Amino acid sequence: MTGSADNDPVILVDADDVQVGTAGKLDAHQRGLKHRAISVLVRNSQNEFLLQRRNPAKYHSGGLWTNACCSHPLPGEAVADAARRRLSQEMGFACAIEPLFVYQYNEPVPGGLIENEVVHVFGGRHDGAIKPDPAEVSEFKWVRYADMRADMRARPEAYTVWFRQYIDKHGDMLGGWLKGH
Repeated sequence: MTGSADNDPVILVDADDVQVGTAGKLDAHQRGLKHRAISVLVRNSQNEFLLQRRNPAKYHSGGLWTNACCSHPLPGEAVADAARRRLSQEMGFACAIEPLFVYQYNEPVPGGLIENEVVHVFGGRHDGAIKPDPAEVSEFKWVRYADMRADMRARPEAYTVWFRQYIDKHGDMLGGWLKGH
């Protein structure tokens, strides 16, 4: 997942998401240490998903499509505050967000790194301008959910491992969320 700098601290947690320490972000991913993360899914009034393509220079998963924002809270920062902060920094806009689910996974990612995260996933709605940080995002697009799922099935390697897992494990709920249910 993204963050502002490779050596920013991340919050190390146990299986119950209780803080047990901190580590540098790159160190945590090299060693596969369980840490807290945030993701934001954004829809528009046409019930389309906002996807970003990670800048190819990112330290892992560069060039892959993913949800609107993925990052880590800083030590002492609430997950919702981190989600709002990083959405603004990465995508250049703010919107109201709500918690959708918490997801844990432990998977290798490109670059020989390991994502071992407890992710707090939020959802928001936005119809205005998008001004992504080019250091984070190489491009973005709005897609219909059914089209995105079909493309994800046809080309899973084009999407980040965490975003594929959100859709695999919570797809029905997310489909309803997109429709406003």
